[in-house]
Amino acid sequence: MRTGLVRFGRTTSAGTRARRAAAALTVASALMIPFATTTVAAATPVSRTAPVALAGPAYTQTSGATVTSVDWLSDRRVALWVQSPSMGTPIQVQLLLARDWNINPQATFPQVYMLDGLRATDQENGWTSETDAESYFADKNVNVVLPIGGQSSFYSDWVDQDNGKNYQWETFLTKELPPILAKDWRSTDTRGVVGLSMGGTSAMFLAARNPGFFKFAGSLSGILTTTSLGMPQAIQYAMTDAGGYNSSAMWGAPSNSLWAQHDPYLLADKLKGVSLYISSGNGSTGPYDQPSGIPGVSTNYAGMGLEILSRLTSQTFATKLNQLGIPAQVNYRPSGTHSWPYWQFELHQLWPQLATALGVEVDKPACSAAGMIGNASGANSWLGPCLTAEYNVAGGRAQDFTFGRVFFTPDTGAQVVAGAIGGIYQGNGGPAGALGFPKTGEIGTPDGRGRFNAFQNGMVYFTPQTGAHVVKGAVLDEWAAQGYEGGPLGYPVLDEVVTPNKPGSVQGFEIGAIYTSPVGVHSVQGMILGKYGELGWESGALGFPKSNELGPIRDGGRFNQFETGNIYWSPISGAWSTPYGPIFDAWGSVGYEGGRLGYPTSDQFDIDGGGKQQNFQFGIITVKDGVATIAP
Repeated sequence: MRTGLVRFGRTTSAGTRARRAAAALTVASALMIPFATTTVAAATPVSRTAPVALAGPAYTQTSGATVTSVDWLSDRRVALWVQSPSMGTPIQVQLLLARDWNINPQATFPQVYMLDGLRATDQENGWTSETDAESYFADKNVNVVLPIGGQSSFYSDWVDQDNGKNYQWETFLTKELPPILAKDWRSTDTRGVVGLSMGGTSAMFLAARNPGFFKFAGSLSGILTTTSLGMPQAIQYAMTDAGGYNSSAMWGAPSNSLWAQHDPYLLADKLKGVSLYISSGNGSTGPYDQPSGIPGVSTNYAGMGLEILSRLTSQTFATKLNQLGIPAQVNYRPSGTHSWPYWQFELHQLWPQLATALGVEVDKPACSAAGMIGNASGANSWLGPCLTAEYNVAGGRAQDFTFGRVFFTPDTGAQVVAGAIGGIYQGNGGPAGALGFPKTGEIGTPDGRGRFNAFQNGMVYFTPQTGAHVVKGAVLDEWAAQGYEGGPLGYPVLDEVVTPNKPGSVQGFEIGAIYTSPVGVHSVQGMILGKYGELGWESGALGFPKSNELGPIRDGGRFNQFETGNIYWSPISGAWSTPYGPIFDAWGSVGYEGGRLGYPTSDQFDIDGGGKQQNFQFGIITVKDGVATIAP
């Protein structure tokens, strides 16, 4: 877990802490909040008008979103890229699949949406990058939904584009995404939502604005009154600091009714029947903070001011709920700043309430590992506790653990598959898929860069730089003949795919590619591969390769043979193609690259008056009317 100074849910550098702390504390002072105290008195409810009327109907699903890509990151963590009609771009959503996903393939599961903070990145949701959420949810029987991106968005539908973003997050999360999760990812319409900071604000107003969509809503250090004195300005400051966004593009000017329509305080009456959890610290130094030397003051200066704002607004919101007779679990910690360790702690605290609201058991059923699978798990203690009992799979047995799975057949023994390799294996159908059962556990490669598992019908290789990829069949045989990852091609960087316009396939490696076609299985690499690409790959004039790279020849050069010509390369001349025909034959008549002309220094090109020409190191060859001429 990474820790540090926190700004609305993401870490910050020390060089900017004073400015941000001062701004946060200025807002706190305007709201008459006592600074750096150990307790905060209950706030007097702010006077408000009647409950806000919501624009539009209650929650209804819409179709149109499509999944454009699926990437299995582990056996129970998967990344989806969903083309959003409302946002006009692919949105990444990661899923942590339920504990019983594998053992009970017909089951469906409740969902938990986990919302990020103001500094959400486009790479990973903070709940997995900053906390133990992935391992914590491993033994929980829910599908966890992790939206990626949405910096400064408040997960809402914006009135205008800003910074090149067309934010329509509420539409995406409540209307476009649910049909996909129900159809393809065995998810029910029983849902909860948990958010921190910005995400806590969003969790409450999304639950209120979409009646019946969420059965549970949890705000961890959320800002739960957005229209009270100073809050629109505080939100504008934070959004400017987190990506340079303008809040007027989100909900218009502070006087616009959209601000009220997204204010959890004003929407509180819409939360009847939702199980609610609210928490915040008070900004003073807590068990996960670094003391500054001043009593009660941590080095997380900005996080202190932000948590004070969260405490005040949370108290105001909770008081409103109490007045409305709406029950809520409220946890005001006696200390702590606006930072991830506290949100991880609160996630653990709220789980029993969340589980009850979703109708799943709080604790996983008892299980144990025995026999050959027990021996394998015992020898790999990093797998962690078992999650399930043993179960049947495709002619063998399997058992799930916190950080991987163990598979067994009498022929292959008990083998561990985990991590990114386990994800690729799962994405390829597991033991029922093309790879069959694992024959080995995960093994390190001799160069120390990568790891692999061998399976009955192929191998999966992984490095941090290249990811995990399957190598099998004729491609695996050829790669093995060249020395696996220690050979000239290096590690696989792509999976094998069918060539688009001609019958065959290709797999990319670090330094080249292996083609399978009717003329054989051959590799192309380096600058020869670059030239081949310029000419249109297998769909170009040369067709498929019919040899591996050959050489060395004159001056350290090399060449590949293709269906209708060759590509030659040398350090001096570069890489050029020589199609079969009169020019190629004439060059051959004087000894190819070993003769007086040397290597080609151009591709063939048309010349005036009809005909073709190709330049070489020490001369040219032209063809007119089918007659080749060598000069000099």
